[in-house]
Amino acid sequence: MRPGSGRAVDEMYGLMQEHALALPLVLRRVERYFGHKRVVTGRVGGESTATWAGVCARTRRLAAVLDRLGVPGGARVGTFGWNSQRHVELYLAVPCSGRVLHTINHRLFHEQIRYIVDDAADDVLFVDRSLLPAVWPLAESFTSPRHVVVMDDGADAPLPDDPRILDYETLLAEVTPFGGEFAIADENTAAALCYTSGTTGNPKGVLYSHRSMVLHALLLLMTDTFGIGERDVVMPVVPMFHVNAWGLPYAAMLCGADLILPGPATRPEELVSQLERHRVTFTGAVATVWRGLEPLLAGHDLSALRMIICGGGAVDDALSRSYERAVGIPLTNAWGMTETSPVVTVSRPATVHDDLDPDARRAVIGSPGPAIPLTELRLAGDDGAEIPWDGVTPGELQASGPTIAARYAGEELPGPAFTGDGWLRTGDVATIDAHGYVRIVDRTKDLVKSGGEWISSVELEVAIMADPRVAEAAVIGVAHPRWGERPVAYVVPKPGAGLTSEDVREHLTSHVARWWIPEQVIFITEIPKTATGKFSKRQLRLQHQHDVSPEE
Repeated sequence: MRPGSGRAVDEMYGLMQEHALALPLVLRRVERYFGHKRVVTGRVGGESTATWAGVCARTRRLAAVLDRLGVPGGARVGTFGWNSQRHVELYLAVPCSGRVLHTINHRLFHEQIRYIVDDAADDVLFVDRSLLPAVWPLAESFTSPRHVVVMDDGADAPLPDDPRILDYETLLAEVTPFGGEFAIADENTAAALCYTSGTTGNPKGVLYSHRSMVLHALLLLMTDTFGIGERDVVMPVVPMFHVNAWGLPYAAMLCGADLILPGPATRPEELVSQLERHRVTFTGAVATVWRGLEPLLAGHDLSALRMIICGGGAVDDALSRSYERAVGIPLTNAWGMTETSPVVTVSRPATVHDDLDPDARRAVIGSPGPAIPLTELRLAGDDGAEIPWDGVTPGELQASGPTIAARYAGEELPGPAFTGDGWLRTGDVATIDAHGYVRIVDRTKDLVKSGGEWISSVELEVAIMADPRVAEAAVIGVAHPRWGERPVAYVVPKPGAGLTSEDVREHLTSHVARWWIPEQVIFITEIPKTATGKFSKRQLRLQHQHDVSPEE
């Protein structure tokens, strides 16, 4: 109700209908307009195909199941699931019925999973059968879940003889579907909960609202963001347990795109087969996934692809060039965080880049790019003063907007990750040019300070991976008696490359300043990864304590 009355007061406000921006709008739209479109799910030993109409009908049954299980409004519903139709049903039924969807990364350390489930106070857990061996041994240590609902994805994992274990399909078959209209009165109601990876300290919960999730999905449909439309076939390789699969399932629902979900079929040969077989037009994953698919590209027809999003870190140009040669398009970089829903920037060549040669244009697309609409960015120096956008001067990247977290779950007041005026301190060091294009220099904790000067581990990694003999590379800073810190490079050579430390250093002479070049180059078979597929600098630092000398 607006304050006051009368025409003069009313005309201070717009005279538009008041409708909450909430996920039931998304459900009603895909149900009414796009019921005939496909949702395909990979399963152990095959795949299944449904329509959006079928998914929505099952969503109504699932909402009734949550009622029958006595899950209170506002309660957290935890999920351990692959990218699947059933997980999409949870994406809809849980928040649309007034509960909070809590997706959990089963690849985290056991201690982190225990902390996350207990901190969220999950009331019920939904678990894919293939993931049950990873989850059930922890069940006795969870304090809050009353039931564990198993979603049978074709795996042969044994089912525990325990009264807490329930079967997803049996539950759906036993209820009368919810027949009314889902309604969320306040668009700021909590809809979903995701936890950060907790690289330092305990993971932190990011609590998304219905409003933030609807806005984020809408932004992904915009031409200069992902431009997803009804004619697209969208395949989120990024997991649905990681920041809502970057919002791609909700974006596909809004526009009626076909949705291809890998399920547990995540080996490179399985993913590339799905991309080819279903004529996927849009896909997204971290760089680790695209490196795994690179050797298989020549044997598959991926010509339907119009956009390949690479997130989770810098795009190395050698990898992007391989995709451009084999598929016809380079990798497009996008940047964001759990705290930002997650997409904040997406790269694209603008009119100012029209005269660039193909290599320079690919470099633009491989950078994080400009902020998407409704989000704002700024750079801050050590003294908190804002840094100009000159494309040269680095500063801490800070973000603000309706899809950006204001504080972490459980905090009464914003903590040190937020500025006094409410901006998110991302922890990334970046530059921004005059046209708003972001370049990530490093994470604040990963910069190497050598002789009082900063070295970017990201730029060093990109330079090393520009060598066609290198598969992966990660750089950390280690203590040095003279210089304070020096960079150490961990390198994974390609098979048969015969690479030496001197080869790596010689390659770098034409790419970076000489004082940046690491004295130590250590060869390993694989760079350790975080639970979300990014390079784990923390594990490398621990590993370095046991590495006595570079391998020649």
